Amino acid sequence: MKTLHCADAGFDCEAVIHAETDEEILTQAAEHAKIVHGLSVTPELAEQIKGLIKEE
Repeated sequence: MKTLHCADAGFDCEAVIHAETDEEILTQAAEHAKIVHGLSVTPELAEQIKGLIKEE
């Protein structure tokens, strides 16, 4: 299982995304960023987020 903590991306947010693959994490993170933080995930931001994904 892979996880991404929104706070690790610099947001004051306790959301944690869980998925089986990096692609699933990125899809869920993009949706979360848009809905909760009002952001669109650019390719550059997606690359930065990939570095924050942890294997658990």
